[in-house]
Amino acid sequence: MLSDRQQHCLKGIGIRRGVGHSESTKAIDIESVVTAKPVVQKMSEPQVPVVEKPALAKPVINIPLDNWDAIVHSIQQCEICGLAQNCTQKVPGVGNQQADLMIIGEGPGHDEDIKGEPFVGRSGQLLDKMLQAIGISRSQVFITNIVKCRPPNNRDPHVDEVASCRRYLQAQIEQIKPKVILAVGRISAHSLLGTTEPVGRLIPEMHQLPDSDIPVKVTYHPAYLLRTPTAKAIAWQDMKTLYRLLR
Repeated sequence: MLSDRQQHCLKGIGIRRGVGHSESTKAIDIESVVTAKPVVQKMSEPQVPVVEKPALAKPVINIPLDNWDAIVHSIQQCEICGLAQNCTQKVPGVGNQQADLMIIGEGPGHDEDIKGEPFVGRSGQLLDKMLQAIGISRSQVFITNIVKCRPPNNRDPHVDEVASCRRYLQAQIEQIKPKVILAVGRISAHSLLGTTEPVGRLIPEMHQLPDSDIPVKVTYHPAYLLRTPTAKAIAWQDMKTLYRLLR
């Protein structure tokens, strides 16, 4: 028999005595229901999706570029644009740091990327011969490029890549204070002069580096001369003009 307390509890939770079960069985079952401790299910904490933070762009550290060690160190450590991720090594430039003539090309090629020095392949050999023709050795000039890392597959450097390297080139020009700059190729001429005129139209005229009194002579890139030997006659005239400017 159920006690008054058990019957009261059953009535409170809506359980009525069934038919066809023994009293003992009902007592056992009901007693377990009445006296059992409630099972409290622990609610799992909601799973918060993990969102990866986007990679932060490399900060531009504006170290004063007022000496050659600072310039070269900054170039070697630079990761401002994507070119730094793909090149073998940086190519800051090479030559006489007090040169009267500064030669500025477009960007390092395959051979330059491997050696870390500008104009060392076939184009460099031709440039050396062009300089020798007017009595100038490679060691007398300073040679560098608009960008200091090789663009993939020797493509033209992008506008943002040129902009990323501009402060290094400006610092090099300020340190050297050349009498004349020879802009070699379209990218070099366009970047230095801030123009989009074809090289063929820029070659016959003399130019001046913006915000300075440094004359700029534009000529064809040696790589173009290797592909177009007939243009060498024009390049020879450019060399003679360069000779007069330096004298």
